[in-house]
Amino acid sequence: MSGVHFTQEDRVAELRLDNPAKMNALTVEMLDQLAAHLDRIERDRGIAAVMLTAEGERAFCTGADINGWGDLSPAEFSRHWVRDGHRIFDRLARLSQPTIAVLSGHAFGGGLELAAACDLRVMAPTAALALPEAGVGIVPGWSGTQRLLRLMPEPMVKEMALFGHRIKSDRALACGFVAAVDDDPRAAALRLLERAVTLSPRAVEIAKTMIHAAQGEDRAAMVEALGSAAIAASDDRAEGVAAFRDKRTADFPGT
Repeated sequence: MSGVHFTQEDRVAELRLDNPAKMNALTVEMLDQLAAHLDRIERDRGIAAVMLTAEGERAFCTGADINGWGDLSPAEFSRHWVRDGHRIFDRLARLSQPTIAVLSGHAFGGGLELAAACDLRVMAPTAALALPEAGVGIVPGWSGTQRLLRLMPEPMVKEMALFGHRIKSDRALACGFVAAVDDDPRAAALRLLERAVTLSPRAVEIAKTMIHAAQGEDRAAMVEALGSAAIAASDDRAEGVAAFRDKRTADFPGT
């Protein structure tokens, strides 16, 4: 049965897409499972990093299972399928922990958009990237025309979305979309994570938030998160909470 499986070794969580019969295409159930796993990971301070992998070597993920959206009405397609996917991919992008997508095989359509939501990507030499949506009469709907443009040159995105071309691993590496190309991309990802899990989790989280804010990744929420983190550590917050509980007027120290 297809699914998204969670495992953990030491401080690294692994999320594995498992639908190899359909080249790991995403179903509604898989999206729901991914969302639940991400919520679990966010709350677990014992997890320092996340690796997103897939079953088999033929494909990382070829996008959304057409059986999941092919018969939806236009309203259902835009209101639920597209928005739900966006919500879950955004959840991955904004995860506190650093994330790496392991592209052992092709990443097409929603699979490419899923990989783009991770902080880093490693790729097998034989894997390719594509946005094939126009071939079935639709457009990229899970950030392929938005987030992907912050990670790849505009002409390269157009080459995939408008001309139907595939991008090979050497070009993905040259433009910086992937951090490494390796015959064993999972091992390469683990090597990258070896150092990451030794760093200060809070410093990594704040650095990630700052970088995302600078790039426009939900900037308003990021700014408020940073401000809230700063005020949460203040003496004023402690005094305000204490005064509220004591039913007295607060005497803020201003520190």
